Amino acid sequence: MPRRPPDQPTFFVDRCLGSGDVPEALAKAGAKLERHDDHYPQDQEDVDWLPKVGARGWIVLTKDKAIRRNELEIAALMGAGVGAFILSAGQLTGPQMGAALVKALPKMRRLVATRVRPFVATVTASGEVSVLRGGERRGGVKRDG
Repeated sequence: MPRRPPDQPTFFVDRCLGSGDVPEALAKAGAKLERHDDHYPQDQEDVDWLPKVGARGWIVLTKDKAIRRNELEIAALMGAGVGAFILSAGQLTGPQMGAALVKALPKMRRLVATRVRPFVATVTASGEVSVLRGGERRGGVKRDG
């Protein structure tokens, strides 16, 4: 019996990535998306929306370095069971950010399919993906008791 391909993850595009170039590039590349502003006010604190995004099983895309460096935000992210990819390159234009995430899309999808949540990973301007925290590899076959 052939293996069914894994379901495509839904990526939640954080407000800091904008509502134009980045989501448009990802959608054009075939990614399933949800935009921050379609669900939450612009000024909603990350610690408030992260648990809701985690409960929906969405994967966070952000360039918010505070999530990566602030222990309260990391704790909120990890506690919410979220998988997150943080664009680590600063000073990129919207089209450049979109291009980096599109280039990383196959690696991000593979990571989501092969790692458990929560995790925090970075995406570089060249589309390289590295796990920073969490994201242990999925185990083998589950065995009952």
